[in-house]
Amino acid sequence: MALTGLESNDLELIILGGKGGVGKTSCAIATALALSATHKTLLISTDPAHSLSDSLEQEIGFNIVEIKGTQKLSAIEVIAEEALSKFISGHQEQLKKLLETSTNLDNEDIEQMLTLSIPGIDEVMSFKTIIDLIEEGKFEKYVVDTAPTGHALRLISSPKMLDDWIKVAAKMRWKYRYMITSFSGSYHMDEVDTLLLNLKKTVKRIENLLRDKKRCEFIPVCIPEAMAIMETKRLLSDLDQTGIVPKQIIVNNVMESDESDFCKRRKQGQAPYLQQINQLFSDLNRVEVPMFAEEVKGIETLNRLKRSLFEQNEIKN
Repeated sequence: MALTGLESNDLELIILGGKGGVGKTSCAIATALALSATHKTLLISTDPAHSLSDSLEQEIGFNIVEIKGTQKLSAIEVIAEEALSKFISGHQEQLKKLLETSTNLDNEDIEQMLTLSIPGIDEVMSFKTIIDLIEEGKFEKYVVDTAPTGHALRLISSPKMLDDWIKVAAKMRWKYRYMITSFSGSYHMDEVDTLLLNLKKTVKRIENLLRDKKRCEFIPVCIPEAMAIMETKRLLSDLDQTGIVPKQIIVNNVMESDESDFCKRRKQGQAPYLQQINQLFSDLNRVEVPMFAEEVKGIETLNRLKRSLFEQNEIKN
């Protein structure tokens, strides 16, 4: 069968994830190409080892650029370090005041603190960037190419990480608020409180979007190999715990030809794994994509992959 339902006007965010080397980037680009035929589409990479530029044979980077040879497709490679730097520079005074009023750090220590990387910040800043782009409303569809499984799961769980940091920051501010109230009799919200409140709202927006089946869809990408299947099984289990239930799965690199001894052996070797995929993921719409003889890069080849994803009629057993 083909990928279905992605053209729904309610659906905004499509995330592709899976094991490294299964072809997530190619499938994400092909999906974005298909959607851009009828919708203004933004392709987003959150993979630190960005490969959109290589696949599209066009320099992308951390700025939205239009993709050559298309009409309604643009792309951006999110660089978490730059996103964090932009966030800090935009909220430097509030962050300084948070540390000044909640810690015993001096100005030099505070300046150093603001330059440190925080565990999990990459995923938080990546998803905040996605949310900011969606809220700008310049596109109708947002297709996200994630890094291998672990990164994708951290990306999905980034709202909880951000929420945990907000709770810690709020606790840090409690003594300050108590002291001000004790001396003046009242406390009025300041710019630090406003920042924390806005971040809390960001957390809610991310959580609401991820769990809205009409607005967001996660599509796992797998290949007919043992390790990929087991990792996909774990991915679906972890997603289920977060309230995200995929509707369909892409099974990439399926050998269809049997014109040579190599092809016959490869096809025979994949057969039990394809059967296993059909059994394990029987409740998902399974879209098989044939193995290409050439490297999947460049608009022409990516359009062929697009047709494999969107123009099939039945699953081949």
